Parts: sequence; C-alpha cells; structure tokens
Amino acid sequence: MLLEALYHVPRDKWAYAYDSETIHLRVRTKRNDVDIVVALTGDKYDWEHTYYEVIMEKAASDDMFDYWEAAVRPKYKRLCYTFRISTGPENIYLLDNGIRSECPHPPNNFYEFPYIHEADLFKVPEWAKDAVFYQIMTERFANGDPSINPEHTEEWGGTPKLDNFFGGDLQGVLDHLDDLQELGINAIYFTPLFLSPSNHKYDIVDYKKVDPHFGDNQLLKRVVDQCHRRGIRVMLDAVFNHCSDQFPPFQDVLEKGEYSVYRDWFHVNSFPAEIVDGIPTYDTFGFYGTMPKFNTANPEVKSYLLEVAEYWIKEIKVDGWRLDVANEVDHHFWRDFRKVVKNANPEAYIVGEVWSDSLTWLLGDQFDSVMNYPFSGTVLEFFSGGMNGIAFGHRIGALLMRYPQQTNEVVFNMLGSHDTPRLLTRVGEDKRRLKLAVVFLFTFMGTPCIYYGDEIGLTGNEDPDCRKCMEWDVEKQDRELYDFYRMMIALRIQNKALREGRFRILQACESDSCIVYERADDKLHFTIWMNNTPDPRTISHPMETDDWEDALTAEPVIPENGMMHIPLDPYGYRILLRELVRC
Repeated sequence: MLLEALYHVPRDKWAYAYDSETIHLRVRTKRNDVDIVVALTGDKYDWEHTYYEVIMEKAASDDMFDYWEAAVRPKYKRLCYTFRISTGPENIYLLDNGIRSECPHPPNNFYEFPYIHEADLFKVPEWAKDAVFYQIMTERFANGDPSINPEHTEEWGGTPKLDNFFGGDLQGVLDHLDDLQELGINAIYFTPLFLSPSNHKYDIVDYKKVDPHFGDNQLLKRVVDQCHRRGIRVMLDAVFNHCSDQFPPFQDVLEKGEYSVYRDWFHVNSFPAEIVDGIPTYDTFGFYGTMPKFNTANPEVKSYLLEVAEYWIKEIKVDGWRLDVANEVDHHFWRDFRKVVKNANPEAYIVGEVWSDSLTWLLGDQFDSVMNYPFSGTVLEFFSGGMNGIAFGHRIGALLMRYPQQTNEVVFNMLGSHDTPRLLTRVGEDKRRLKLAVVFLFTFMGTPCIYYGDEIGLTGNEDPDCRKCMEWDVEKQDRELYDFYRMMIALRIQNKALREGRFRILQACESDSCIVYERADDKLHFTIWMNNTPDPRTISHPMETDDWEDALTAEPVIPENGMMHIPLDPYGYRILLRELVRC
C-alpha cells in the first residue's frame, strides 16, 4: 500500500455538510492499490453508544488515484472519525496526526467535524438542479424592432465581425419565447444587456440602463415577466471586473487625472491615464484600454456595484447573475455580493466565469456554480477522437472530485459559448459526434446550457465567427437536430435521476473509445452506452436483471445469461432504463 498517496483533510471537498443531517466524507488512495476503505465514526462525547462503521464507495478514479466516498448521518450533528484502509490482510488507519498500523482509543487523534451549523451550510438553489439553460447573445438572436437599430445596422445573417451590428433586441427575444418554450428549455442566460458602445456589451457605460438598441428597462421587465409565466428563469450577466472607458467616473479620471474624486475607483498606475506603446497606464481587462478595471476594494465602488446587483433582482425580478471575469475580482467583494444577492432573493443562482479549478469560490461563501470549461474541454476532446475511454473516465472522475456534491449538482455545464467555437465546428461538423456530446451533457451531473443556434446546426470558429445571427428560416434549420435536442431536454426534465442521481463509469478501456456509464437514484436506474468510434461495435456488460427497456422507445432490452449485448452504429448511443420503485 502506497502510504504517500493517502489523503484527507477535515474540510472543503473532503469533509463537508451536504444538508442539515448529512456529512460527506472523501478519502484518496493510490489507484488500484486498496481493497476497502471503512470510515469509523461516532460522537466524541458518547462513542460507546454512537459508534458505527460505514463502508465507503469508490466514487471515482483518475490517472493516479482512487477516491472513496461515504454519506454519514451523525446522531448529534457532530462527528468524530478515522479511516481503516485495507489491502488483503494489511490494515492501516488514517488519523488526524498521521498514519498508524493500530487504531488508538477513540476519539484520540481522530478527525472531527465539530457541528453541522445551519448558518454554515452551502445551500444552492433547488431550481438550478432542474434547469436547462439557453444562452442568448441578444444582438444576434432576433431583430424584433428595427426602429431602434444601431446606425449602420447590417442585413440579418451577414458575416459577424468584431464591431458590426445586426439589430437583435429584446423585442426579438419576446417574439420567440414560444419557440424557446417549444424547445423545452426552462432558463435563459443573457449576455450583457446594459448601455454599451460595443455589440457584445462587455464594456458597460450605465449599469442601470438597458441599452436603447435592445429596448428599455420596462421591456426587459416584460421579457422577464413573460418568461416567468412560462416557467422560464432569467439570469443576467454582471460585468463587475471592468467597465467602459466611456463610464462617467472614468471619463472624470481622464479629464482631471490625479485630482479626480474617482481616481481610486480604478487601478491607475501613473497619471495621466493613457495608453503608452500599446499598454495602458491603468489596469484593464487584458490590455484593452477601452475596459478599465474597477478597484472593487474601494468602498464607493463596492457600494455602487452591489446596489446594481440588488436593483435588477428586486426591480426586474431576475433569477440570478453570471459573473464575468470572476476570478480577477477580490474575494471580499464576492462574499459581500453573495450576501446582498441572497438577501434580495435567497433562490438567486450565482455563476462565476472561472476557466480552471474553482474550489476557492465554491465553499458556500461566494458562488453557487461556475462555467465548467474543464468539463466542455474534456467532453469535446473525447468526442473529437482525442482520447480513449479509460482516459476520459479518469478525467471525468477527477472533475467530479473537484467540488462538493451540491456544487456538482448545479455546476454550469456547456459545450460552447460566445467565447468558444461552435459545437458542430468543434466536432468537425460530424453530427453523430455532436449528438454523443449532447447525450453526455444531458445525462451528466450539473446544470446544462445550450448556446443559441446549436440546436439548429449553426457553425462557427473563434470569436467573432461563433456569434452568427440566429437562423429563423425553418427551411435553413436542421430540424432533425432540433428534434434531437427537444428529445434530450425532455428526457432530462422528466427524470430526476438524470439531474440528481449518482454518476458512475461502468466500463471504459484503453483500446478504444467505447464507454458505459450510469445515473441512478432510489427510483430509476439509467445506463448509457456509447460507441465513440467510426466502426460498428457491440458493447457487452454484466446486467443481473432483465427489466431493462430503451428509455427513448420503451422497447424491452433483455440480457442473455446475465450479460447485456448492445450493438451500436458508428458514433452511436443507446440509453436504457429500469424502474427500481414503481412510480
């Protein structure tokens, strides 16, 4: 047994309260090195009457490690525990003060979870577990009111450029809410809607005013109201890392320099605030001089931005915020942001834009979720032929072990966005590969999001090509692909096991890219079979019961002598289902 691989700390993702009665424990061991891990648990003040052992489940694996997990329900909301780790006849104990061959008398040197405090629970919005998001870039979605078009608006459907306009607006969104309802989505994420000189609106001039080329505040309120009547939640984009150089306080800095009352609203390194040899003398988003960075530690800036966050939730009744460039804003700001937003609406959904491991922001005091780009990168690499099944399983396992379960249930999963190439383009315009990726998206843990137009076959490379106008001519849409998206959305929404059930890889190998995995809760058990290869394959896996059916056709699927054999076309899939409890 490789002792150096053993790891546990009594906090963060390794020991946390899942709810007011349950503590989740995780421990790490070397991959394929350990037979069994048992958590020895009890109450330190009454060990004799509360002691019990919990056999831990191997929840995931990656290239180097296995991860074991158990849910424990302590009698008195506090827990004292250690781990007995066994390989063959060898037993060792992982304790708070190290690794021992014998277990000390409890609770000496045991780990502790002192108490489940209701105030400390990391609670995520329940509705986000059931949500299927649809991302809309309003300028490119639909032109509903040509009378408010920007100057030099181009014909709808033209070539997108970094600085051109096509006249998309909120009336266009309102006109197509029935279409979105028909698709089946129940949440919308809007990229920024506020006054801005650009087409993307990530350089904001007025944070309390809808851009007049989109409409006005009252029209946004109508859109939100109509969404809510249809059971559709609305999340807006908060750009609090930076603003536009036309933002009035920054204009004051440009005019008055170090004598401006707003000089400390920004990070000005030397005056005058200007661009020298292509580099601004003030901090910016990237090196874009048109996007000066806020000093969010400044009390006046913090007060201004937090008032903005509260305003749109209270006045317009939006359901959440997506936070742009969230990792470049200080943690103190985001902690106060969470308090303000959750006070305005305890069920508001807070999603940060962080492109890498985000645990620092996901411990209950800042965000509910993040845009899960590591997920999309892994999925797209696999379904584009970039790795074998075992490597994919390991990468997915590592992602699941990054965060507590309540975060995994609402992490914002997408396969494309306004910042990435289009999904169909990423998979070489092979619709079969796209479907495999989408099936995985809708049968995996987390909150799925569709980027507008992916459902009807839009293509596009990097920005600005990925920001094409939505195609509303049905004759030019891929309706077969649209029907596939509708089917997958409905399957997820109708089955709680696909939203909250456990996820496990059942079969994957190094020789090819075929995989089998499951989602299951106490009522339903799904298995998903994928042939991610260009050749026909029959995938076989042990199945003890004969009560399986095709989840999409209800056709019975019967194993032979305890073995299920599923023939699949090239890049084919099949979803099987059995009821554990008759509903």
